[in-house]
Amino acid sequence: MASTRPVVGITCDIITHNGIDRAAAAIAYAQCVADAGGLPVLISPVGVHAGDAFRTLDALVLTGGDDPRTEPFGEPTHPAATLVRPERQAFETELLEAAPHSLPVLGVCLGMQMMALVSGGRLDQHLPESCQTHADHDRAVHPVIPESGAWLPEGQVHSKHHQAVSDPGSLRVLARAHDGVIEAIGDPMSPFRLGVQWHPERTADSGLGADLFRRLIAAARP
Repeated sequence: MASTRPVVGITCDIITHNGIDRAAAAIAYAQCVADAGGLPVLISPVGVHAGDAFRTLDALVLTGGDDPRTEPFGEPTHPAATLVRPERQAFETELLEAAPHSLPVLGVCLGMQMMALVSGGRLDQHLPESCQTHADHDRAVHPVIPESGAWLPEGQVHSKHHQAVSDPGSLRVLARAHDGVIEAIGDPMSPFRLGVQWHPERTADSGLGADLFRRLIAAARP
């Protein structure tokens, strides 16, 4: 019998363990999707074409990870970057370029940054050079304040990043941190297309944690 739960694709990183490359994602993403009523499915970043994925998916979660190469988006990559595997970056770029406008998408940390880059935006590639309060974003909890008219609540979030979106491109800024760092972006013309710089799968504040996955699933239901 086919599942009545929306099928949610979760992007994976490529890690090397005992000399073998493996596709992996933190189990917390899958747990949050399942708790919200979705059916989590991990998507390998190799051997899958975006068009094939979208024939079976009802929603997409772009997970966190290392730093993107920015040469494909017209800027040199900062020397402090810890680079994501090129196979993953290429696959997630393809996913974002091909995703139907109606497909609900939640981008987390790196996922948000990829959403901005693919939408014509830019990154601040090393917050320690530009932000005096950069330590507040590295394995820390800090406040998030929604922009006027945005639906996100104010609250406390868990962050771990040294890069941030400086320009969301065609997307809209939805929230900022206490120091002005962009914390959430979205597409107001889409049923649900949200990028967050924090980690909702690790955030205790339900309005900025579990509720984001519930909203994703609600948008994916027919």
